[in-house]
Amino acid sequence: MENLEFFYIKTNGVTLHTAVAGPCDGPLVILLHGFPEFWYGWRNQIAPLVEAGYRVVVPDQRGYNLSDKPNGIKQYTLDILRDDVIGLIKHFKREKVRLVGHDWGGAVAWHLAASRPTYVQTLIPMNMPHPAVFGKTITRCPLQLVKSLYILFFQIPRIPEEMLLADEWKLMKRILLHSCKSNTFRLDDLKNYQTAWAQTGALTAMLEWYRAIRLGSLNMVPDEKITIPVRMIWGKNDSFLSLPLAKESMTMCDDGQLILVDEATHWVQHEQNEIVNRLLLQFLKD
Repeated sequence: MENLEFFYIKTNGVTLHTAVAGPCDGPLVILLHGFPEFWYGWRNQIAPLVEAGYRVVVPDQRGYNLSDKPNGIKQYTLDILRDDVIGLIKHFKREKVRLVGHDWGGAVAWHLAASRPTYVQTLIPMNMPHPAVFGKTITRCPLQLVKSLYILFFQIPRIPEEMLLADEWKLMKRILLHSCKSNTFRLDDLKNYQTAWAQTGALTAMLEWYRAIRLGSLNMVPDEKITIPVRMIWGKNDSFLSLPLAKESMTMCDDGQLILVDEATHWVQHEQNEIVNRLLLQFLKD
């Protein structure tokens, strides 16, 4: 991590604070974080990828940490978020990217691979199903409907923000700590996350990703089969997403492979980083 550099990169009308490491001429890998993280959520993956010769790019996605936070839920639909990533690919003067995404970052990655496949060489989503699968399954799977009730709560104006930041972010930290294995997030990690959440306008912007669902954001993802290689990594004990979502997502891929990671939750890249890093290097090489 000592060679990690940070840049403010203009793309798609916003400026994204971006961590960059690895040889300039190495194959491009972009790592996309989800809620409620920022580039720091990939800290355990950056060094192994750099050592393998990859040019690693890890943005704070729009609305998060030090990146721009435009107002309005229309600024956080998947079409917009996808085009942010395309801008990053062009900034680094590449035609294709090896794309890795966790949680909401995985949704953006799925959308880019489904709607603009010429930009993607390999797709590796982690604990995020194909958005079209999620939209169809939630209505017929009672367990997933219960797990997704927090999304309805996030639709309420202002109240979620007030509750999440109250008592030094007590509820936000509880969401992390109660959904992961013990000792996954240390005190220093929580302090770093809290600093990111406290950036002006960040919390509302982060929630706008969820609020954009009511604009049909998830429906923007084509439901045709994805033709590029897809290698999904899934922590089996996810508190937010049911395993059938992962299995059903593979039916959306011509060349898909699902790897289930035991003793891992939604936060698989944190809890089983050695396994995840080994899988990443294997998938990217293949």
